[in-house]
Amino acid sequence: MLCFSENQRMELRTLSCFLLLLSVFTFADAGSIGVNYGRIANNLPPASKVVELLKSHGLNRVKVFDTDPAVLKALSGSGIKVTVDLPNELLFAAARSKSFASTWVERNVAAYYPSTQIEAIAVGNEVFVDPHNTTRYLIPAMKNIHNALFKYNFHNAIKVSSPIALSALQNSYPSSAGSFRPELVETVFRPMLDFIRQTGSFLMVNAYPFFAYESNSDVISLDYALFRENPGVVDAGNGLRYFSLFDAQIDAVFAALSALKYDDIKLVVSETGWPSKGDENEIGASMENAAAYNGNLVRRILTGGGTPLKRQADLTVYLFALFNENNKNGPTSERNYGLFYPSEVKVYDIPFTVEGLKNYHDHRSPVTGNQHMTTPVTGGGGVSKSSSGNTWCVANGDVGKEKLQAALDFACGEGGADCRSIQPGASCYDPNTLSAHASFAFNSYYQKNARAGGSCYFGGAAYVVTQPPRFGKCELPTGTGN
Repeated sequence: MLCFSENQRMELRTLSCFLLLLSVFTFADAGSIGVNYGRIANNLPPASKVVELLKSHGLNRVKVFDTDPAVLKALSGSGIKVTVDLPNELLFAAARSKSFASTWVERNVAAYYPSTQIEAIAVGNEVFVDPHNTTRYLIPAMKNIHNALFKYNFHNAIKVSSPIALSALQNSYPSSAGSFRPELVETVFRPMLDFIRQTGSFLMVNAYPFFAYESNSDVISLDYALFRENPGVVDAGNGLRYFSLFDAQIDAVFAALSALKYDDIKLVVSETGWPSKGDENEIGASMENAAAYNGNLVRRILTGGGTPLKRQADLTVYLFALFNENNKNGPTSERNYGLFYPSEVKVYDIPFTVEGLKNYHDHRSPVTGNQHMTTPVTGGGGVSKSSSGNTWCVANGDVGKEKLQAALDFACGEGGADCRSIQPGASCYDPNTLSAHASFAFNSYYQKNARAGGSCYFGGAAYVVTQPPRFGKCELPTGTGN
């Protein structure tokens, strides 16, 4: 039995109160978890049962990909916050006609709000990769939808945004070098970010570490991708150490915002997830990995702490997706992102609330649990999915000729890159430009170092790409020993 003096008891009571307050503030400042409710399936339960499913598991935020009346009516009075979507195919009409935007808001928002707690409108989805080339309609459509909210005085309560894919980044590794694709900066991102800033909204980002791991499993540790214990990856640009691929991807977006002087813009992760099943070539797609990724992500978000670059950035994250959707096209993984089967049974057991986290443990199987455990985490911090699984290192012309030349000299000198092909008369001498020659040298160094983390940085003079670059007739090779 322990005995304490009065002073010691007072100190213990003070400490206990402090710890209690600390825990309250920690969870009060933490992020929140929502779920994407996709319905590309022919075997899903009715919307009324889905709402009860959400409530029974403590899920109080949902994102839908349309404005289906049955869904919005079922959500009425539920207390669940809702993000609705204006589909890509309506962007042209919403951009061209203010009356169309006004009618759309009247029928799909005003008809249900506030009983259905619509908190945001996603105008389009991953518009920049839409094969129908709807990018030019995005900003006018967002503005027209926002202006239509004024009529009902909803403009402060309901935010307007648009989810972007990580492919909107020109560079995502290392995170500190994150930047948006140059052709989108002035035409889309600056006006979009100005709009978001003026309206108090946020940028929606779809982030899938699974794609990066699947395409670069030779250099990305599975533990790093699944929020498990790992040595971490040090960002050569800012010295921060990352222990999860998710954080690295999100910080690449924050860095891209910072590069354009939009440090004040908040992010919402509008989609992220991991498939429980995949085709033979879909490396990492398994039930155990999906459970680990989503379960550890929930814990990561609900216990707060922000990201290494943005410590105060407590994120709202929408898991993808609520159900396995049997009518989706594409590889097997596309039909197996669900947290629940259509029968409403969990695909795997993970919590969605702080209360549920108390008894949660990430269970590894003895067969698969040690994948990459002894392999150093060497790179791929935010590389988007590529068709081949290969990556290349190219020059960043924005740093200026002096810095680019210094980096080229280093690569061909003490860096040990094979620069014979860019000498006069050699196969890659033409085009005779600093950018082309530097790209060849940087890529040689990068591939020679097995695409290791930080080997494609050169003080910001280079970045990783996931599509094979070409300079004239010269293609940059992959593999070692260029």
